[in-house]
Amino acid sequence: MKPPSQRQLRVGEEVRHALALIFERGDFRDPALASAHVTVTEVRASPDLRHMTVFVTPLGGGDAAPLLAALKRATPFLRGQVAKAVRTKYAPDLAFRADTSIEAAARVEALFHSPAVQRDLDRASDACRREGGEGD
Repeated sequence: MKPPSQRQLRVGEEVRHALALIFERGDFRDPALASAHVTVTEVRASPDLRHMTVFVTPLGGGDAAPLLAALKRATPFLRGQVAKAVRTKYAPDLAFRADTSIEAAARVEALFHSPAVQRDLDRASDACRREGGEGD
């Protein structure tokens, strides 16, 4: 898979900022969105910039399913707002996805701090020192 171009990254970041401002204002008719606190963590643009995948998470964590349902209902409105804020040839289609990277990082962090992993790391460090290596 080809990495994103500078243009894709730049436009994705512009869309992320535009959506963050829209969510900050909170001008939504849908009560589920009006009271929601949304963090837009990343926007990935397709090579032709017509499709944007928007990764969101509820501020403070929690279940993202109700938030995604509300965002799906509000997609036409959000698409229009993004089209006004970000000057591109076409108004991009927006697809909202839950960002699970924060939970994955927390799981990895918890694993590193588990007693079994600490024991294995200590053993490896001790073995390396006995062999004359640096260790840590």
